[in-house]
Amino acid sequence: MGKYFGTDGFRGKAGEGLTAQHAYEIGRFLGWYYGRNERARIVVGKDTRRSSYMLEYAISAGMAASGAEVYLLHVTTTPSVSYVTRTDGFDCGVMISASHNPFYDNGIKLMNREGEKMDEATISLVEDYLDGKLELDGQKWKELPLATGDGVGAIVDHSAGRNRYIGYLISLAMYSFKGKKVALDCANGSAWSIAPSVFKALGAEVSIINDHPDGLNINTDCGSTHIEGLKKYVKENGMDVGFAFDGDADRCLAVDENGELVDGDQIMYVYACYMKERDKLVNNTVVTTVMSNFGLYKALDEAGIDYEKTKVGDKYVYENMVQNGHRIGGEQSGHIIFSKYARTGDGILTALKVMEVMLAKKMSLSRLTEGMTVYPQVLINVRVKDKKTAQEDPAVQAAVQAVADELGDTGRILVRESGTEPLVRVMVEAESEDRCRELAERVVEVIRAQGHGA
Repeated sequence: MGKYFGTDGFRGKAGEGLTAQHAYEIGRFLGWYYGRNERARIVVGKDTRRSSYMLEYAISAGMAASGAEVYLLHVTTTPSVSYVTRTDGFDCGVMISASHNPFYDNGIKLMNREGEKMDEATISLVEDYLDGKLELDGQKWKELPLATGDGVGAIVDHSAGRNRYIGYLISLAMYSFKGKKVALDCANGSAWSIAPSVFKALGAEVSIINDHPDGLNINTDCGSTHIEGLKKYVKENGMDVGFAFDGDADRCLAVDENGELVDGDQIMYVYACYMKERDKLVNNTVVTTVMSNFGLYKALDEAGIDYEKTKVGDKYVYENMVQNGHRIGGEQSGHIIFSKYARTGDGILTALKVMEVMLAKKMSLSRLTEGMTVYPQVLINVRVKDKKTAQEDPAVQAAVQAVADELGDTGRILVRESGTEPLVRVMVEAESEDRCRELAERVVEVIRAQGHGA
């Protein structure tokens, strides 16, 4: 991870950590970098945050000032930007969103011409330009040339691209949704402008909540990070299923007909089993992260399905899938990647795939998840002086091993460092929450007793 860009773009408090000046300069670089041989074509989308408009205008101005043609999708989802970038032949794509974060945060996500997250080498060049130390093509670039005359780029509407993406999603459905009562929690975010249209076109009886964005209410007590409202709505209104998205709709969590949460791990289990039954699970493998629930691994073992584990982050899941040709992967949080259809997590696509299994097997979502038991999980964050020293302490390692031995095949312990804060995260999964907490706190006590606490 760089100085400004993490695993999911440039993220910060709008107007403070991420300013309009940052956006303008990023736009200046992208317009110039991709336009060195011929005029660059760049597509831009945004979520519903008030600051997204400010950042959209700033980054677009920067691109046009460097001579790029800028195409605006307006309020749309991250996966739609990925789709339009690769199918319409753009040089790169930009999504302005802080995903599941509160409204006062925002972010800039960059994608390559294939709709994938931009490579680290190009990101490093962006950061160098922001810091005034860019070196490229054998020279230093403290300032980039401004386009003049007919070289100045245009900024145009491209809502047709978003509409084509809606058509693409509809085309992927294998069955009519007629007769199914579906609740959608749009998180007052990007899904508001797309998800209802898709489900209504497929014939579902759609009920929508949190679809009145005002720039300040994105993710506020709603969506995939606050699933309680959807659980209550589904149960009280007799819905067949509910789906909750996050601010930019690259995540999806589900709620079954009983109002029970079905998280990303359970969704991967359900769809992987469905793929295996039809001999469609290429390599017989699901890609997970180290934070996936222990119950997922036990259920996949029972189903005869292999799995791989990556670092936390859908970026790492996707890299593994590309390198090894795997077809499904994701995170417990609801970032699910279906590599045959998308280059990024896509919440609406995930919802469509869950519907496909329910309709194909003529089963409720609660029945489809019966084969997987979700183990209780306790995560304790310990603020430390030095993450590496704390983890490598022999006494800490011995405590972790003792807990692992005690759990055997009835649970697991995972100790890892935070990528952004001075924290060591101690996570335990076991048969009960009390047992999880007891074992996690045992390791935490050793970390502190050894003098690592900050």
